[in-house]
Amino acid sequence: MIMGEWGAHQAEVITVHGIYRPRNTTDVVEKPAAHTIATMAPVRTHCAYCALQCAMTLTRAAATPNGSTSLQVSPLDFPTNRGGLCQKGWTAADLLDSPHRLTTPLVRNSRAEPFEPVSWDTALDVVVRGIRSIQSQHGDDAVAVFGGGGLTNEKAYQLGKFARTVLRTKNIDYNGRYCMSSAAAASNRAFGIDRGLPFPLPDLAQTGAVLVMGGNMAETMPPFMQHLAAVRARGGDVVVVDPRRTSTAEQATLHLQPRPGTDLALALGLLHVAFSDGHLDRPYLAERTRGFDEVWRIAAQWWPGRVERETGVPVADLQAAIRAIARGRSGRGAVILTARGVEQHSKGTDTVTALINLSLALGLPGRRHSGFGCVTGQGNGQGGREHGQKADQLPGYRRIDDPAAREHVAAVWGVDPADLPGPGPSAYELLDSLGTAGGPRALLVHGSNLVVSSPRGGRVSERLANLDLLVVCDPFLSETAAQADVVLPVTQWAEEDGTMTNLEGRVIRRRRATDPPEGVRSELDVLTDVAERLGHHGRFSAEPQMVFDELRRASAGGVADYAGITWERIDREGGVFWPCPSEDVPGTARLFADGFPTPDGRAAMVAVDHRPVVEDVDPEYPVYLTTGRNLQHYQSGTQTGRVPALAAALGEPYVEIHPDLAARHDLDDGVRVRVVSRRGAAVGRVRLVTSIRWDTVFMPFHWGGEQAVNQVTNPALDPVSRMPEFKVCAVRLEPVR
Repeated sequence: MIMGEWGAHQAEVITVHGIYRPRNTTDVVEKPAAHTIATMAPVRTHCAYCALQCAMTLTRAAATPNGSTSLQVSPLDFPTNRGGLCQKGWTAADLLDSPHRLTTPLVRNSRAEPFEPVSWDTALDVVVRGIRSIQSQHGDDAVAVFGGGGLTNEKAYQLGKFARTVLRTKNIDYNGRYCMSSAAAASNRAFGIDRGLPFPLPDLAQTGAVLVMGGNMAETMPPFMQHLAAVRARGGDVVVVDPRRTSTAEQATLHLQPRPGTDLALALGLLHVAFSDGHLDRPYLAERTRGFDEVWRIAAQWWPGRVERETGVPVADLQAAIRAIARGRSGRGAVILTARGVEQHSKGTDTVTALINLSLALGLPGRRHSGFGCVTGQGNGQGGREHGQKADQLPGYRRIDDPAAREHVAAVWGVDPADLPGPGPSAYELLDSLGTAGGPRALLVHGSNLVVSSPRGGRVSERLANLDLLVVCDPFLSETAAQADVVLPVTQWAEEDGTMTNLEGRVIRRRRATDPPEGVRSELDVLTDVAERLGHHGRFSAEPQMVFDELRRASAGGVADYAGITWERIDREGGVFWPCPSEDVPGTARLFADGFPTPDGRAAMVAVDHRPVVEDVDPEYPVYLTTGRNLQHYQSGTQTGRVPALAAALGEPYVEIHPDLAARHDLDDGVRVRVVSRRGAAVGRVRLVTSIRWDTVFMPFHWGGEQAVNQVTNPALDPVSRMPEFKVCAVRLEPVR
């Protein structure tokens, strides 16, 4: 299909599996010669968005007839994207010269007054005075920090160091808590390590069967679909589990459509079928795992008929799914993948654990073209949690309550280990405590739009309003920045150097391709300046390569060991996998071949049992709501909502409703509907589809204001990961007349 609307940005392109490619076969997309007088040398870098981190080049036209000097995007052949880009990637450069960019600091004396543009010195003086005043009155923990999974490794590391050595606060967490925390917790307790994919993504194309639980990569990261398409092209099976028949499910050989919130029961049922039908790998279980007997005592109670009653998935489909995985395993291999659909629940850690148990029972992890993996979502969701933004972690994926870890990192930072704070509350718990008695009185926000991305968003907005000082670093005036006292304009992806860690655990380089607008500064520069003003002279650097070299020392010997990774090596090798403890050894592309990094070298199978959703449907709220992303937009929409082509393609949220459910609520296609829960309401347009369950509605979460579906979602937390239950709650539907 020709996608003419993208021709304004690139050469004419075609789409295959949602991936947009030039019609010619070259990597560089050329504009007509009459439009370009001269160009700079192409800069190799990676996309602004998801954890696939597709490779691309950026080329700037020196002059055009209309005076534009926009960067032009061209895809590169890289292991993750293989020359493909999605709509978001093709238009990523449009963000750089957006008319919505902030280019001067904004300050106001009270929330009732409008912002006033000020100099950087004035803005930072306000920030520093506020921090000093609040901490002198209420203590160090009265200032909190909230980071983001899109920050480079250097910025994520520096932010954690800043919080713990300059502010000396325990109150730091980040929006990755909303993304990968359940998968991380499950992987750590089973394997002793958390790396989204323990193998390079191209391995997936070589396997014989893939089970995708709760992922819609065809819309969230379209170039990923090439790897699944290769499985089918070789005669393999792709099984997708999702309450909606998504674009990904449409390309599967088998689609299981469970009731929202029942994925754990489904996983237990799949293990039951694998056991009953003779597909367990008993030698593998005996040699490489522990705990199966306890796991089976629970799974034995989830016979197929019971699972069908609980989930709505027919017994025949359960059996077909296991046959497909077993068939793939006996041939080229089999892989089980999870994503946010099964992880963003109050029992997400246990659901991922149950699927890890299934993969171990089938003997998959550590075998060639087989294994278990979690598809990381945010651009640096992996690196962002490894180096100090998470409330309970220090760089290198070290636990902050481990004395040896504290001693090692404190030595790198030049501080006393006793001066480092302990673990703080998780993301939502931190936000819910803002402005309360004993809670933080100030919040510094970096790379996150809390009002739109947090569950029960109305309550979060109220908490922000209670603060004495809210400081937001952002390239745009997001919904969260609009509530701030101080807004600091910072650089974007192509305006700075740094590293990212993609979903495979491959550390890659983002390269500066253009200067930021005058008046815009890097967050590394901001943190260094504030640290200096607070008396920490010479302890911070604004030079990203120097920060990365310090990160290497801080991570050395940790689970996520970057000690052997240098910028030069990344450039030379096209990326380096962690762990990599020395420059003399290769990075570890594939984990678990020789055992698991646990005390006994065995993977731990942990017994878990299904439990109901925290908030089930009832006569007052009779419909399940589930949420997610769509093809055109990313996260809270702060970026993609300001790209004209993407906003034109989808400018408002929709509510997917089965025609039978719509008829019962007197709703027609295209009318506005209000989705109401016990916490709030969100408005979108009805989209009648037969691809969703009759008892469930779906709404994407990329918009703010009355269109923000996270006004509705449930902040009930997973007891292990502290992940909120984004993916299921009870709602009612009200026509907007």
